[in-house]
Amino acid sequence: MNQPLAESLTQLRVGDQSLLLTFYQQHRNHFARWARQHHNLQSPAAHELLREVLLDFYDQVVDGRITRLPLDLRAYIYGMARQQVSTTFVIQQAQVLPKAEAQRRQKLLQAFMQLSADSQQVLLFFYYRGYNFVTMAGKMGYANANVARIQKNNCLRKLYELLSRSDAVASV
Repeated sequence: MNQPLAESLTQLRVGDQSLLLTFYQQHRNHFARWARQHHNLQSPAAHELLREVLLDFYDQVVDGRITRLPLDLRAYIYGMARQQVSTTFVIQQAQVLPKAEAQRRQKLLQAFMQLSADSQQVLLFFYYRGYNFVTMAGKMGYANANVARIQKNNCLRKLYELLSRSDAVASV
């Protein structure tokens, strides 16, 4: 990285992902070894994890959640990967659920999959990624935060209706 940090951050904000592509190419093999040693991930899974983390980092820069480029980008990216792996592990441990809860979640997932792609994206942005309405409006191309809020409410209403219909069909 021979360019100034501020210039790199500015380039990322305007959509130039060459910094991330270069990082991926230079650190891909080392990251795979690190992930295998510390988290027992095979190379394909490690490469996918690195891509996901780099995309998440890019989203954070574009959204303004990262305002200064870390001095040690590699350590920062590896830390993000470590956090994502530990979060995934906790989720996997929590997946041993009682049968009733597992069935409820399965019905919810089936109803969610019946929603349009835009509705799914809105709900994922709000509930999974934790985006606020301003960020969601920017990501989805809505005019303002109120439109994003209304769209989220409409998506939830559709999901609730799908769940109600599936419950009504199941009780018949």
